Amino acid sequence: MDNKEKADIGLIGLAVMGENLALNMESKGYRVSVYNRTAPGEEGIVGRFIEGRGKGKNFIGAYSINDLVESVKTPRKIMMMVKAGSPVDELITQLVPYLSPGDVIIDGGNSDFHDTERRVKELESKGFYFVGTGISGGEIGALHGPSIMPGGSPAAWPLVKNILQAIAAKLDDGTPCCQWIGPGGAGHFVKTVHNGIEYGDMQLISEAYSLLKNRIGLDNESLAHVFDDWNKGELDSYLIGITADILRYKEKDTYLLDNILDVAGQKGTGKWSAIAAMDENDPLTLITEAVYARMLSAMQNERKKAAELYPSGGIQDEFIITAEEIRQALYASKLISYAQGFSLLRRASGHYGWELDYGTIAMIWRKGCIIRSVFLQKITDAYGKHPNLENLLFDDFFRSKILATLPAWRKSVAEGIMSGIALPAMSSALSYFDGLKTLHSAANLIQAQRDYFGAHTYERVDWERGKFFHTNWTGEGGKTVSGSYNV
Repeated sequence: MDNKEKADIGLIGLAVMGENLALNMESKGYRVSVYNRTAPGEEGIVGRFIEGRGKGKNFIGAYSINDLVESVKTPRKIMMMVKAGSPVDELITQLVPYLSPGDVIIDGGNSDFHDTERRVKELESKGFYFVGTGISGGEIGALHGPSIMPGGSPAAWPLVKNILQAIAAKLDDGTPCCQWIGPGGAGHFVKTVHNGIEYGDMQLISEAYSLLKNRIGLDNESLAHVFDDWNKGELDSYLIGITADILRYKEKDTYLLDNILDVAGQKGTGKWSAIAAMDENDPLTLITEAVYARMLSAMQNERKKAAELYPSGGIQDEFIITAEEIRQALYASKLISYAQGFSLLRRASGHYGWELDYGTIAMIWRKGCIIRSVFLQKITDAYGKHPNLENLLFDDFFRSKILATLPAWRKSVAEGIMSGIALPAMSSALSYFDGLKTLHSAANLIQAQRDYFGAHTYERVDWERGKFFHTNWTGEGGKTVSGSYNV
């Protein structure tokens, strides 16, 4: 097989995302060689794909790693769509002996960005390039155009740019929702934060649903109508839209949602966001609470016992909230979620030297991905005016919207608290906002306590920053102080 007959790209992994990405690539004029780690033979997954959805199309079926590598044009581009972790490392180990210097390996799974940082360095030291790219959009997005967030070896971008931008979602002006994010693990980190924001959005929507259902008493059809209306305004987004669809979906005469067990699953990327925020000392409170809410939902036996021990009697019966006020509270909380997410991106970018373009990231998320919404244009606008903006809440648009929705936001959270309805994300968002705007907090007492029992020292308001003091609070301590360190 000469180079003209070979594939433009090789793809490993024919599960839902891999299969649909392969079909997407082929539909854009690229020849794709496909391989699967398990059951790769003609009677297995590869053969079924070639004779199934890929029949009559421009695919090459590869039945071994060697076959795959040999079937791709040089410099080779091999994309892996496999489970994160050890499967990625195992595949890299299998691929490397057959590759040539200058070839590119692309990891399109939800990998931990630390692993991507390591893999970039290891493969570059051997003469290869590595791209860790976040991909969001689910099955339909993968087939018709996802949001793509590539990072890794900068020299690889010119080699993979055309294919990745061709298969990505497009804005109305044709701009692809795929741009180079940065070196090392930047692409996968941005996808991690994307997924964290996704956790937050989903939790906030579920909390609004809970208030509408349990306090206002709306039935499923009425709820669907509310979310349809919300999707026509400033909350216009993919997740709001599908919520309306879900609410009205029936199996025979029964609403399916009412028969779905209230135990939320997770695959770890939301938790990775929370861990990264801890590492960067950035208060990602809303998204972290969304992760904890899923964990709490999984404690079904404990929740059942607690419900028996603490019945709902005594909760106020009359509601004092409107659907419009809940909408405003949802919108305000959403503003906080994105402000926290982009704050984490900013801190990590400084830490790792990625030089992230926050306006471009918001642009990439406007189409194709799960958190796509009209609102993201406002983030691009904010960073267009102030590229070094410390916090999105300092932007004029964010400030005006927070001030306008704040009364309804407080009222909605208070309604939840007084009615015994858990609103972990919505209430933590409000606490973050109140804490951020508090000029003189109660942390001075915490510092006094730390110095009292551990001689950890403190700073004073009547001295310049950086000067530390210790007080012998009991008269029994000495002058020795504890060293300071960051965990």
